[in-house]
Amino acid sequence: MLPLRVLTLNIWNRSGPWEHRLAVLRAELRALDPDLIALQEVLCPEGMPIPGQHQQIAEGLGYHAAFGSSASLGGIGYGNAILSRWPIARSELIPLEGTPKAGDFACSLLATEIEAPFGPLPFFTTHLVWRLHEGAVRRRQVAAVAEHVARLAKVSRAEAFPAILAGDFNAEPDSDEMRFLRGLTPIEGRSVYFADCHAVAGEGRGITFSKRNTYAAESREPERRIDYVYVRGPDRKGRGQPLSARVCFDHEVEGVFASDHFGVLARIRVDED
Repeated sequence: MLPLRVLTLNIWNRSGPWEHRLAVLRAELRALDPDLIALQEVLCPEGMPIPGQHQQIAEGLGYHAAFGSSASLGGIGYGNAILSRWPIARSELIPLEGTPKAGDFACSLLATEIEAPFGPLPFFTTHLVWRLHEGAVRRRQVAAVAEHVARLAKVSRAEAFPAILAGDFNAEPDSDEMRFLRGLTPIEGRSVYFADCHAVAGEGRGITFSKRNTYAAESREPERRIDYVYVRGPDRKGRGQPLSARVCFDHEVEGVFASDHFGVLARIRVDED
């Protein structure tokens, strides 16, 4: 069986030239053809027959969709979304700690179970607090995320694929938050292990917030890798092994980038040993 292709991208809500960005985003998705997509900063009208951004992105591409609203502003939901080549058996939105400051939105974890042809697949996406000095909050958030992933993945049947966690963590690889997820730093006496697909099977620094991106450059923030695809693998059958990872959505088309973030595309082993 072909490897599982998992993509994550913070789509930057409707900032910048959204209609032009949407066209660039959709064209790249067609070329990459991922099986699972994690999206952050997604806007979706509530109670109106108007498609959300995740639905606009998925239109005509054959994906099933789930959306979870972390906050509501004037009848518009803001949160995370998941697109899947296969049916989504269930989804759950889990709020995360962190009192939003003025102009901020609450953080959350969107949990789904995917009806993949090789068995149930627990797939999660999250978006953590973004300020550079908020590492202490992100530490508590990733600890909660890991606990929820462990709890919800157990709900799946015994043959479930190793859980996959993707999103915008707003933390660099050497931060305590990301070291915790890689099993290198305990938080409150607890430790976990997720394989960071880029660290295991990628090349280079894997920068996803870059000054090469004209939208990101406006923030004057340092370049760094803050978007990740993690997997709780490989399991005893060899499933869930990261095979490759690369940055995507990292080029402009006629002066337009798909987002202020670059994305990450990972290939993950599906076949058993």
